[in-house]
Amino acid sequence: MLILFDIDGTLLTTSGVGIHAMGAAGKRLYGPDFDEHCVEYAGRLDPLIITDLLIKHDQEPTPEAIERFRHAYATELEALLHTPGIAQPCPGVVELIDALEQIETLTLGLLTGNYPETGRRKLSACGLDPDRFPIAAWGSDSPHTPAAREHLPPVAIDRFHRTGTRRISPEQVVIIGDTPHDIACARANACRAIGVATGRFSVEDLATSGADLALHTLAETDAVIQWIVQPRESARVDVVPDTHC
Repeated sequence: MLILFDIDGTLLTTSGVGIHAMGAAGKRLYGPDFDEHCVEYAGRLDPLIITDLLIKHDQEPTPEAIERFRHAYATELEALLHTPGIAQPCPGVVELIDALEQIETLTLGLLTGNYPETGRRKLSACGLDPDRFPIAAWGSDSPHTPAAREHLPPVAIDRFHRTGTRRISPEQVVIIGDTPHDIACARANACRAIGVATGRFSVEDLATSGADLALHTLAETDAVIQWIVQPRESARVDVVPDTHC
């Protein structure tokens, strides 16, 4: 079984420095009037976010312009992530990762809108080793144009198969995320979905979006693991721990 985690709002919080870094990159490249708040971020792919930012500021989103912005964004983000305590794992994440790693039939992975260089930096900044997730589908990995998050589960499954361990079906893939986009990409690919309300969206939002399991946080380690390894016919469960991200 393959467990694919989103990063922002699911595994960790960075106090919004990703958006601030986008703004700093835009101001460096295009001047002080650049407004990073004019587009939607939650659950979206970074290449699409950058494309929208360029269009909103009357810039042609050529591959060269996108790559230039990507590099500037990574530089700004790295500087911001040096602030002590700016990146923190969400409640229960460390304990859940530790427990899942002990189950030999499970493989951990990432399915995220981040670029690999920025996603790995965020994980490292909050004390999570990126190499604990041997399978990853990044925001720049869509094989189609226009790119979409729904394209990423097949990428992750293919990379899992290339490890040569065993083959899995989409039903053996669990996608964990904090936005309706995460849920939609799971459902579009016949994967199971856990929605966790440690981002902008509530448990009710995620359940309505079609999450098979909707949680306030990932702090209920035993309940999450039981649901993953013993899927039930009636899968949606609302677990309400005491803490929030």
